[in-house]
Amino acid sequence: MTTDLSTLDAADRWDGMAKELHKQEVAYKRDVHSTATRETWQGLSADAAAERFHVTLKEFQKAQVEAKAVASLLRDARTQFVGLRKKLESIREDAVAAGMKVSDKGLVSHDREKLGYGSRDSLAPAPEYLESVRKAVNSWQQSIDQLVKDVGEADKGVEIALQGVVIDSDMTDGTFNGFNGNAHGDTEKYGADAAAQARTKTDGWTGEGKVTATGPDVGAVAIGPKYGKEGTLKAYADLFHVTAEGSRTNGNLTLSGIADGYGGARATANYGLTDQGVVGKAEASAGARGLVEGRAEYGHVGAYGRGEGFAGAEAGVAAKVGKDEVSVGGKAFAGAKGSAAGGVEVAGIGIGGTGEAWAGPGAEAKFGFERDEDGTFKLGGKVGASPILGGAVGIEIAVDPGKVADAAGDAANAVGDAAGAVGDAAGSVKDTVTGWF
Repeated sequence: MTTDLSTLDAADRWDGMAKELHKQEVAYKRDVHSTATRETWQGLSADAAAERFHVTLKEFQKAQVEAKAVASLLRDARTQFVGLRKKLESIREDAVAAGMKVSDKGLVSHDREKLGYGSRDSLAPAPEYLESVRKAVNSWQQSIDQLVKDVGEADKGVEIALQGVVIDSDMTDGTFNGFNGNAHGDTEKYGADAAAQARTKTDGWTGEGKVTATGPDVGAVAIGPKYGKEGTLKAYADLFHVTAEGSRTNGNLTLSGIADGYGGARATANYGLTDQGVVGKAEASAGARGLVEGRAEYGHVGAYGRGEGFAGAEAGVAAKVGKDEVSVGGKAFAGAKGSAAGGVEVAGIGIGGTGEAWAGPGAEAKFGFERDEDGTFKLGGKVGASPILGGAVGIEIAVDPGKVADAAGDAANAVGDAAGAVGDAAGSVKDTVTGWF
């Protein structure tokens, strides 16, 4: 009842975004896309460029479709919520006019104070009067409960639509997880599609996932420190990079996993003195590496396991001191190694360990503290050595303030809801008992 629905007016901004994307589409088609179709550029390179330019042009067009669909969904959501809230306000007013009281939590009771003393004395003892009051209270309660349920269903429908509108299901357009060229602004259709999918799932599980693939690619980047940013040097020759991730959810239980594979050679360096601190690091590697990680979460409790493999050569050194990170480390290795890691998390606080087996000469040591982009604090370290055969061990501790706050909030809400239920029930009993006298 107190939600500020004016934020849904962002629909106008999404329409504006579609217009700006159209301008970029026109400019791209004129200045970039057309270069690969002119007679002045022919051959394999022109054919390869034309194919990529065409994919990008299509992405500009699909982005406009998606932006317009989001705008339509936001307007539809506002219309639904405003209408349902007015219905809820109206039925509450009707209930009060009919002699009822409605609490802030939507609980209905008979308002005895609206009866005169004479009416209370003459009507209260009559069993048929008490029965009529009970039926009236139940009827108004059912009407209000149904409207509250309607609001919840509308809210869920909007959530499903906003999640579905950005999913690119076309795997033949040259992009993975690009813009959705089939997006539409019909909230009910997204809900119907989700319901149809749910009917095909007999075990109660729902899931989602995506796959991205890039390469081969070669390039180099050199950016000097400026405008408060670090300097970066990078050269790479990527043969392939494939990532697949997905999750399955059933109630409070969520199972998720990711698999990542990379082959190629890279050399990077970052340096500079900025408002974020002092950093100096360099790393080079060549070979193939793979990672598989699985995670299980139930409410505020979770566990994870991770396996990694690497074959090739790598070396690096790093040091950083800043408000979000303090770390130092170095490594050098040639050969093959495999690692396994696992840990648990409770209410946003996690602890885990890592063990590695190495075949080949190398050494590694690192220790650090950081706060990542999600606000999670991480503390960990690893040390290892191998003349020919050896390994490494490590520890990792993480604290997610958001999850800690959510867990504390859920606990507080549970206590508050219990106390509120007791208070509402006591008030209802008081009203009923008072009405008998």
